[in-house]
Amino acid sequence: MRVTVRIPATSANLGPGFDSFGLAWDLCNELVVDTAAPPGVTWEGEGADELPADGSDLIGRVMSAVAGRMSLPLAPLARRGRNLIPLERGLGSSSAATVAGVVAASALLDLGIDADPISVFAMAAEIEGHPDNVAAAVFGGFTIALDDGTVHRLEPHPALRPSLLVPGFRMSTTAARAVLPESVPRMDATANVARAAIEVEALTRDPSLLPLALVDRLHEDVRLATMPEVADVIEALRRDHVPVCISGAGPSLVVFERADRPPITLEALGLPAPWRILRPGIRSRGFEVEIGGN
Repeated sequence: MRVTVRIPATSANLGPGFDSFGLAWDLCNELVVDTAAPPGVTWEGEGADELPADGSDLIGRVMSAVAGRMSLPLAPLARRGRNLIPLERGLGSSSAATVAGVVAASALLDLGIDADPISVFAMAAEIEGHPDNVAAAVFGGFTIALDDGTVHRLEPHPALRPSLLVPGFRMSTTAARAVLPESVPRMDATANVARAAIEVEALTRDPSLLPLALVDRLHEDVRLATMPEVADVIEALRRDHVPVCISGAGPSLVVFERADRPPITLEALGLPAPWRILRPGIRSRGFEVEIGGN
């Protein structure tokens, strides 16, 4: 039996949509599990030289957790991961691994969860702890994860021209969340509610509203204080009236390029390598799974 799972990169928060909004990108990790091949774990692409090959990686842990919940055995398997999502850059690599583990384990154990995106979301969000990223990875497009465990998916406007600015350094989600305050002023919370409402309109119906919408008062400023290099890039883009926000916990940025301007370049922004610009486009669907024989 061979199971192939593809899971998209995602950006959460998107400015004022803290812990709620998510966008899926057409930049996918691929996991192949082959029950007929000799057991072992191999990696290609992002993180190939550092991810564990003994089964203790996040995908392996999630697969074992799913099997354990069902009190079912999971024999050693051949797993191959092909990673296009940069690690610890705020692009949902952990959520992608969690969704991959849930889907693969379900397919191998014939649980039926992989055929029901709502069930995949529920289990992956509980395991991973960040429903905003998981929602976009499961359902694709623009998603809003609600506090009751449900997800509302919307179709992004076709005129959106997003790009991802990815720096060479990393930021773990745990470290990024550690700097957040326990409480915020009521005025800041109210301001974010209004901006988030405008952002839904901007992403789905009127992209010209994005500069007005992408203003956050809950998390971006305190996070940028720990990433001055990223803060400088955001400031430069906003001076030029280009909509931009932190992708997830950072350090990557989501930039919505303007149709009346040439595409942004690292040279124009004064950014040296290893900064990268990715233009994967928005992915309308979430994970994919293929199940076949050998």
